[in-house]
Amino acid sequence: MTTVLAPVAGVAVRLDSVPDPVFSEGLVGPGMAIEPDRAPGRAFSPIAGTIVKLHPHAFVVVGDDGRGVLVHLGIDTVQLRGEGFELLVAEGDRVSAGQPVVAWDPAGIEAGGRRPICPVVALDATAGAVTGLAEGTVDAGDRLFEWSDPV
Repeated sequence: MTTVLAPVAGVAVRLDSVPDPVFSEGLVGPGMAIEPDRAPGRAFSPIAGTIVKLHPHAFVVVGDDGRGVLVHLGIDTVQLRGEGFELLVAEGDRVSAGQPVVAWDPAGIEAGGRRPICPVVALDATAGAVTGLAEGTVDAGDRLFEWSDPV
């Protein structure tokens, strides 16, 4: 079982409420999303592992057990080409759960006409493998969900 932590503070919401069908229809995998607090801050690694993919707007961490978690900072934020984001680690770095990965400004993203909502997805997981979904307000580092798929 892998405990996936909230990478940002805000309100935990179901993936089907994300305004992007890739996430809302579970095409990437099951998980949760967070409607983040709007203050500038940092997005933290939801699990311990290795940063295998790193973009200013999104990152994937793979744990030693082979489970990968995608954190996507906002919807359509790839269009910003890194503006408003600062990478705090590099691809290939080992990170601990709760380690800062990206600095960002959710209010700035929203001011630019994009949603700062953050999908957090268990990659290659089955729909029923994600349980214990958080409800309501979460702080960064709080349990967001449990992942029980065999690897």
